[in-house]
Amino acid sequence: MSGTEKLNWENFWSRNRNIKDVYPTSRCLIDNLKSVTDLKYKKVLEVGAGSGRDSINIRIWGGDIYVLDYAKSSLKTIKEILNEEELYIKLIMGDALSLPFEDSSFDIVFHQGLLEHFKNPEKILKENVRVLKEGGFLLVDVPQRFHLYTVLKHILIFFRKWFAGWETEYSVRELEKLLKNEGLKIVSIYGDWMNPSLFYRIVREIFLKFGIKLPLYPGGIRFIRRTRKKIKDKIKNNRLSFYTFNNIGVIGKK
Repeated sequence: MSGTEKLNWENFWSRNRNIKDVYPTSRCLIDNLKSVTDLKYKKVLEVGAGSGRDSINIRIWGGDIYVLDYAKSSLKTIKEILNEEELYIKLIMGDALSLPFEDSSFDIVFHQGLLEHFKNPEKILKENVRVLKEGGFLLVDVPQRFHLYTVLKHILIFFRKWFAGWETEYSVRELEKLLKNEGLKIVSIYGDWMNPSLFYRIVREIFLKFGIKLPLYPGGIRFIRRTRKKIKDKIKNNRLSFYTFNNIGVIGKK
């Protein structure tokens, strides 16, 4: 990442905004990690942690957590959440392209919303695999290519209005190939739709600019919510659904 992009992230995490107003990642990440390995007593590294909420959830499940980010404001945000939750994880300022750890140090390495910010993702993945123990797991979670979110994002990137600067996205096939090229065996793939919808999130951001705070999640009708959930649960493992998700993840084993 360039110095400008680093400044973008420093500014993003240092905004005077309650972290609870920033949407967390999907539960899919934790649920799928738990489906392939027990988290208790595992030594876990999150790279490019952002708010660190995924790592905090893994800590609750008994993992020994290390969190790395190169933005001071990100680590400060995580520390504030940890103080509130009365939890402890190890916070490290460092570069994802040159991890400050010895080879074969971790049982699990993961990142969400990181890989898409690098034009040479192989460099990140090689470092991930280097610090992973034999038999360990690497989870990579990224934006899915074939989505309206992608179109809107690239329009904003073109006009230099995207908060994160340059960014790309992946299809599930591309992501699987990247991990296989690093010698990993694919053990799980997953994805999830945006909840709440992209439309609601855009409307909410517009209202916030005028000082009006809508709920993080709209209420809706309970029957409709339950019906939609049942339909989604039924079709989410269909391979075609991976081309409709907002985010996708792949877990590889070393």
